[in-house]
Amino acid sequence: MIVPILLALDVAATAPAVLPPPALSDIEQAVRVGRLEQAQLMIGRAMAAGVKGAQVDLILADLAFAQGKNDEALVRYQQLLAIAPDDTMLAERAGVAALRLGNVAAAAVLIERATKLPNASWHAWNARGVVADTQHDWTQADKAYAKAAELAPDEAEVTNNQGWSELLRGDWTKAAERFEKAATRDPKSSRIANNLELARAALASDLPRRRPGEDDRAWAARLNDAGVAALLLGDKQRAVAAFAQALEASGSWYDRAANNLKAANSR
Repeated sequence: MIVPILLALDVAATAPAVLPPPALSDIEQAVRVGRLEQAQLMIGRAMAAGVKGAQVDLILADLAFAQGKNDEALVRYQQLLAIAPDDTMLAERAGVAALRLGNVAAAAVLIERATKLPNASWHAWNARGVVADTQHDWTQADKAYAKAAELAPDEAEVTNNQGWSELLRGDWTKAAERFEKAATRDPKSSRIANNLELARAALASDLPRRRPGEDDRAWAARLNDAGVAALLLGDKQRAVAAFAQALEASGSWYDRAANNLKAANSR
């Protein structure tokens, strides 16, 4: 009888230990600090162990958001909003995901919802400014960016977006001032540096200013014409600046300006 007992003890001693599922708070922390592959593995283990519920659903939404999977994130946040309609963070992130997808109509509804709720963050107000810019509602854009700047006075992203808003209105001087300030706050940002260079080029090249009430297409056409004229005169810098601005001003891929810009850059 002794031998079977010893064998049984030996089998028990060599059996692999069953690890408990990771704590959801640890997974949330991994998402927050950007350890996304680790978070993906951890949430997979937790779900395989039968862990589920609203907290898991939120982690999955936040993980998709952090990974840039905006389609998935938007769906998951909207599902959570159906259960918690007054959750500011859910509305904010759903709105930002919609904005990243180019779904301005959905973003506008969600971001407005977020900014009407208590404790809306600077991210929400910044996104509301972006939405207002797409609608050419400059008054609302200024109010939204001002609120975002009040909540995050040193945030370069807000200042950069204020500059872009001025650029969309054709005020190159104000745009350049904003971009310079943003570049000081985040000197490593290539996006801000590119925006600053664009605004400075426009100022140096004396490009056409936007006329009151002028629509995007008309302004883009005038910028394109200015670029063609500059190219004929041999002023490549002014031509490139004009064609680049025509692309931005049109709000879509303006074929004539795109082709001209490509040709100018190849010279």
